[in-house]
Amino acid sequence: MPTTRNNDMMVYCSFCGKNQEEVQKIIAGNNAFICNECVELAQEIIREELVEEVLADLSEVPKPIELLHILNHYVIGQD
Repeated sequence: MPTTRNNDMMVYCSFCGKNQEEVQKIIAGNNAFICNECVELAQEIIREELVEEVLADLSEVPKPIELLHILNHYVIGQD
């Protein structure tokens, strides 16, 4: 790995390849590094996928009449 003038190791993001001087923060993991920009991008991707999952789940919500039929099997004599 390239080093700086004072022989400190230059750290690079394992995802985008930017070095520690090109980003605000680099987080170290086991044999890998990730910068704040890649973390933000990953968060956006996860949020988008979660929204898609929630919307897909909402499309499966039973209609009120279907709920009534389901509840009628369990609730007796409460007209």
